[in-house]
Amino acid sequence: MPYFSVELDILLDFMELGGAVLWVIFFTSLLMWTLIIERYWFFHFTYPRYRKRWQTLWNARKEHQSWYAHRVREGLIAQAENDLRLVLPIIEVLTRILPLLGLLGTVVGMVKTFDTLNYFGMDNIRAMMSSISIALITTMAGLLTALSGLYFSANLSRRVHDETRKMADLLTFD
Repeated sequence: MPYFSVELDILLDFMELGGAVLWVIFFTSLLMWTLIIERYWFFHFTYPRYRKRWQTLWNARKEHQSWYAHRVREGLIAQAENDLRLVLPIIEVLTRILPLLGLLGTVVGMVKTFDTLNYFGMDNIRAMMSSISIALITTMAGLLTALSGLYFSANLSRRVHDETRKMADLLTFD
């Protein structure tokens, strides 16, 4: 238990260095990662049951050649794509917001730096460095979390495309 306490203290010290904006970046990236993990869970555990059910519905139809049958097939494929893509736009928005939050932290840190310079001049280097660390840490955190989110967002988009194509191939015309 003491090891966990030390690690938590290190994390809290780091978060304190980044200021309030770093907490916003932390919770935004936590939400993004929760949604990414949910999507992978959906792809691996939930979606295969849906796909099997839709394929069973299609195969239970007596005819597959009519105009109506084509619309049913298109509807099933569209439903699959919608279910697969459900939270992807939110993940993409969060991925785009994170660098902007890092930039906000940079601005906040630089404003604090100039306030420190205005108040103390060059006499208090420690206070000035503290303000600069806010700018650098939040920039780094915003960019790092956005890059990881960008990779997984692109990977999930590719999977949606691939799974939609597989669904179209499964729902064949006789």
